Amino acid sequence: MHITEYLKQHDVNYEVHSHRPTFSSQQLAAEEHVSGMIVAKPVIVRADGQYYMCVLPACYKVDLEMLRSLLGADEIQLAEEHEMEKLFPECEVGAEPPFGNMFGLTTIMDESLKTDLFIVCQSGKHDQAIQININDYQELVHPRVLSFSFHLH
Repeated sequence: MHITEYLKQHDVNYEVHSHRPTFSSQQLAAEEHVSGMIVAKPVIVRADGQYYMCVLPACYKVDLEMLRSLLGADEIQLAEEHEMEKLFPECEVGAEPPFGNMFGLTTIMDESLKTDLFIVCQSGKHDQAIQININDYQELVHPRVLSFSFHLH
């Protein structure tokens, strides 16, 4: 199912923005003319064999050691590209929307996104973004909210 179908099915307001193809969340922020703090990027990790979707601002990076500790995991690592292809078969690799529940994944949102009015994210395609109210996002996804990232300089 495409993200727009999912949002319509759940009666959530959103906007779709078309843009030149982007291949990083910071490029998406530039194309959309918004701060990297508003672009929600998903990072997939595998902790003790279980996949998690971590959602954080484009200009932040996951602190894997902190996340490992918060999850109570023995080991944690970033998912590899071949794993991403299996987890998100309907999406272009690197353009996954931050809706882990759509894909059967627990979603963990960095608390730095909580103060935004809305977020912008990939739609599953490199040339299309979705804008959604942060409250609607949280109500739909029910992410676990933790502090697990740091700002890139």
